[in-house]
Amino acid sequence: MVEEQLAPASSTASGKNRGYAGQSKPVRLDEIGGDAEERLNTPISEFARVLGGGVVPGSIILVGGDPGIGKSTLLLQLAMEMSSVAYGSHTILYVSGEESERQIKMRALRLVRPENGSSQTDLPKNLLLVTETNLDVILDHIHEVRPEMVIIDSIQTVTLPEFSSSAGSVSQVRESAARLRELAKTSGISVFIIGHVTKEGVIAGPRVLEHIVDTVLYLEGDRYQSYRLLRSVKNRFGATSEVGVFEMRDRGMVEVINPSEAFLAERLVNTPGSAIAVTMEGTRPLLVEIQGLTTRSNFGNPRRTANGLDINRLLLNTAVLTRRAGINLTEQDVFANVVGGLTIEEPAADLAMSVAIASSLRDMPVKADLVLIGEIGLSGELRWVSQMIPRLREASKLGFKSAVIPRRTSHAETLPEGIKVLEARSLQEALRLSLIDQDAVHPKGK
Repeated sequence: MVEEQLAPASSTASGKNRGYAGQSKPVRLDEIGGDAEERLNTPISEFARVLGGGVVPGSIILVGGDPGIGKSTLLLQLAMEMSSVAYGSHTILYVSGEESERQIKMRALRLVRPENGSSQTDLPKNLLLVTETNLDVILDHIHEVRPEMVIIDSIQTVTLPEFSSSAGSVSQVRESAARLRELAKTSGISVFIIGHVTKEGVIAGPRVLEHIVDTVLYLEGDRYQSYRLLRSVKNRFGATSEVGVFEMRDRGMVEVINPSEAFLAERLVNTPGSAIAVTMEGTRPLLVEIQGLTTRSNFGNPRRTANGLDINRLLLNTAVLTRRAGINLTEQDVFANVVGGLTIEEPAADLAMSVAIASSLRDMPVKADLVLIGEIGLSGELRWVSQMIPRLREASKLGFKSAVIPRRTSHAETLPEGIKVLEARSLQEALRLSLIDQDAVHPKGK
C-alpha cells in the first residue's frame, strides 16, 4: 500500500508549463500526410536496431536497468555522437538530477579518447548540460533551448512543486512522465527518460509509467560480466523483443557486431558437458554455449541449479532424461549454465541443455562442429521451434558443419546449404547423433 497525495484541483487545472497544451485541433484523416516521418540518425547501430531504425521525432523512450549497469553512460555516448558534426550536429539537452555538470563532463572526457587523452576541442558544441530536478524549470529550459532531443536522468529525481510528496513517489513520477509525454507529442522533441529498477527487476514507480511512453528499453547484464544487452519490451515504432549487444570497456559501451562469435570466443572444444544452442533474441539468432555438470550428491535431495536458464525447464529436462532416455540423474546434483551472462527463456534450448547434461554424466564430449535446436516434450519427443531457417543460417555462417533438429512434419521450406541437418524424432535419438561415443547413451551397469 502506497500513500498518494493529490495536488489541489486549482493547481493542476491551470495548465501552467504543460508543454504546448491548448494547440490541439481536430484534423480530417484524409488531410493527414501519409508519408513516414524521417527518423533521427542514430550512430550507434545496435541502439538503432533496438529502436527500429533510429529515433522517431516526438517519441518518448524509457530506459531502465539495474544501478551501475551503464544506462547513463550509454545515453551520454548517444548524445555526444548525435550532437557531433559528423552526425548532423543535433541540439541535445541532457538534464541530470543525480550528477553535476562537472561530473558529467569528466565522464564525457573519458569517453572521447581515453587511450590518447582528451582535449576540450574533442567535445561536441551542441550538447547542453543542466543539473535540475524541478520539472517546471526543466520545461522552461526546453522552451528556451528548443533542442531536438532531451535526456532526463532520472525520472525518479524529477519533482513538481504543486505535489507535496517526495521525489520518486507514485504521484510525482506519473505526473512528471505525463507532462514530458505532452511536451514530446506537441513539440516533436524526442525525450529519453532513465528509470531505476526495483529488486523485482521492474521499473520503479507506477506501472502506468510504461504505458505512458512509446518505447520501453531494458539494459540487462551481470555487473560482473562485460556484456550488456539492450532489450526492447515495448516499441510503437518497431519490433518488440529486439536486442542490442554491448561490451563495457574503458571508453564506455562498445557495440558487439557479431555477438555469437563473442559468446563462443573462450569455448573449449571437445570438452564433456558443453553444447551449442541457437537462441532467438528478437529477430537475431545468437549462438551460445550451454554447459552442464553432474556430480554425485552427498545429500538425500539432489540439487538442481540453473544460471541463465529457467529452473523449471531444467527440472523438466532432467526428469525426461531419467525417465525417457535411460540416464539416471536421481542421485546426481545437476548444474546448467549459459556462458557470457545471457539469459535464455525460450524452450528451443532444451535439446542443447539435455545433451550437455548427458555429456557430463557419461564424460563423453559433444561433436565440436554441431549445434542443437529443439524443444523437448514430456514423452521425450523433439518439437519444432520457430525461425529454424535463420538459426541454421547463423550456425553455418560461423563455421558449424552439422545441426541436430526435430524431424520435420512439412518440407515446404528449403534448409540452407553448407550445414548438414540431422533430424531426430526423440531425445534418445538426438543423443546418439550428438555424442562422439555411440554407446554413451546406453548405460551399462552405471
